[in-house]
Amino acid sequence: MGTGLNPRKTRGALRTSASISLQLLLVLLATWVALRILGGAWSVIWPVVIALLLTTLTWPPARFLRRHSWPPALAASVVTLLFLLVAVGTVVGIVAPVGAKSGELVQQIGTGIEELRSWASGPPLNISDAQVNTYLDTGVDKLQASVGSIATATLSGVSSVFSGVVNTILALFLMFFFLKDGPRFLPWLSRQLPGRLSDDVPTVAGRCWDALGAFVRSQALVGLLDAVLIGVGLAILGVDLALPLAVLTFVTAFVPIVGALFAGFVAVIITFVTDGWTDALIVLAIIIVVQQLEGNVFQPMVQSRGLGLHAGVVLLAVTLGSSLYGIVGALLAVPVAAMIAVLWNYLREQLTETPPAPAAAPDPVLPPAPDPASAAPSSPTDTGRPAQA
Repeated sequence: MGTGLNPRKTRGALRTSASISLQLLLVLLATWVALRILGGAWSVIWPVVIALLLTTLTWPPARFLRRHSWPPALAASVVTLLFLLVAVGTVVGIVAPVGAKSGELVQQIGTGIEELRSWASGPPLNISDAQVNTYLDTGVDKLQASVGSIATATLSGVSSVFSGVVNTILALFLMFFFLKDGPRFLPWLSRQLPGRLSDDVPTVAGRCWDALGAFVRSQALVGLLDAVLIGVGLAILGVDLALPLAVLTFVTAFVPIVGALFAGFVAVIITFVTDGWTDALIVLAIIIVVQQLEGNVFQPMVQSRGLGLHAGVVLLAVTLGSSLYGIVGALLAVPVAAMIAVLWNYLREQLTETPPAPAAAPDPVLPPAPDPASAAPSSPTDTGRPAQA
């Protein structure tokens, strides 16, 4: 005969499941409310996020100057100016060589278009000039029909560019203040919070700051690896703008997915107009191989070591962030995952019961030491032998 379910245990399991489900629903509701609040204040939060990322990159030299008796304001000012000089120098180093060869590039672009047209007119495509003109006329008609949407997209793009410039300027000012007053923030925060929150929140904030710094350093290392490998490949092929393209690859590595696509597209186009189809296809193959190594090997390995996350977690975080929030989600997915891990580890530390310290073993009981007075003879004749009569 089979045994039936125990009613008492069944009711207990259902009550436990209902309690856990209700608690999870409350947690999810609180998370949704927090995300809604963050979304409403995103125009303010985004410059703060950029400033924090820049501060983690510029804090080491500022800390070095402060340790050598530089005033905080002066150290922050010098580091901010050096950062601006490096940023402007990088842009000039990329744009100036391209501008110097602009005339040659324009001429080679025209030659490349003619070569492409003559190749398309032969087998296997056999596209005639009349067909090309028909395609061009169709494209012009579609372009004219979508003038309104193009104007709207252009205005939206201009607005986005203007917003990006404003956010960048605001982030630079915030970076200066973070460099200047950053070390005083956690003590100030500790004084503002009541009870044990004055210890818990600054501790978690400090650990999150360390995780954010590890993310920026690992991203810079991955970008450097990409730039070196692609730059070496371009140099071997003899591409004239190999160095500016390598620098562009390093800079755009801080913007996941789109940065790599943009740098690769520019490298292939410039190689095509300067060195022809064969070298352009070789460059495309090099970029694909390097990007696959970066996305599946370099980035997960480096970031997993620096952030204490498994490589699979890093890969899944980037995939989920990009699918939910696009470029911004891909950029912030790994640091957000690292901060969640920091918070979880801290909560686990606080909720784990520390085992009691083992009691010290009692000292062994030693026999009492003999009394020297009783051991010594009481008189010169008391030698332990019977006295002689």
